[in-house]
Amino acid sequence: MSASSPVSASASPPSASASAASAPDTPTVASPAPAPTQAELLDFVRRTAADAELIASLPLDPEGRTWVRLAGPGGSEAWLIGWPPGTGTGWHDHADSIGAFLTAAGELTENSLAARLPTDGWKTLELTDGVDRARRLPAGRGRAFGRHHVHEVLNESTDRHAVSVHAYFPPLPRIRRYSRTGQTLRLEQVERPEDWQ
Repeated sequence: MSASSPVSASASPPSASASAASAPDTPTVASPAPAPTQAELLDFVRRTAADAELIASLPLDPEGRTWVRLAGPGGSEAWLIGWPPGTGTGWHDHADSIGAFLTAAGELTENSLAARLPTDGWKTLELTDGVDRARRLPAGRGRAFGRHHVHEVLNESTDRHAVSVHAYFPPLPRIRRYSRTGQTLRLEQVERPEDWQ
C-alpha cells in the first residue's frame, strides 16, 4: 500500500530557446489510480489475513462483533472484523460496491442469492426456487463479489471466534438490510456510512 501524490511538479526540459527557458514550471496532475478489481480486492484480503500479528491485534468481544478500519488498495474501504460464536450480519447488500472477504481465523458461512435484484423501487420480493447458495469459508478461504450481491455472513460455531478481512470499492455508499421469511425478501433499512463509522 503506497501513497502517491495527486500532484507532482515537473521540471521543463532544458532548451536553447530563451522563451522556453523563461517559461514557469507547470505542475502536472497525476492520473488517478485505476479502480481495484474484484481479483485485486481478493488478493488484498488474502495478504492481509496472512498477517498473523494484525489478526491477533483485533480485540475480540464475547457479546458482539468488533472491527477496525484498514487502508485498502486504490482508495477502497477495508475492515478487519471479529465474530463471536453465533453472530452474523443478517441479509444485506453493498449497493454499487464490489468487494471481497476472506476468513483469517475460525470459520464463517456465507448464504447468498444467485439472482440480481432490482436496485430501487421495491420493498418486498418473492424469490424463485434455486436461488440460494451456501459456502463454508474456513481460515484461508474467501470470495469476491460484484455489485448488488445479497448475502448474510455467519459464525455458526458455538465456542470459537472467527476473524475476517473485507474490502469494498468504491467505499460503501450504503448498505441495504433485508429480512427473509421463506422465499420472501423484504427491504427493512438503508444504512449510510455515518451509521457505522
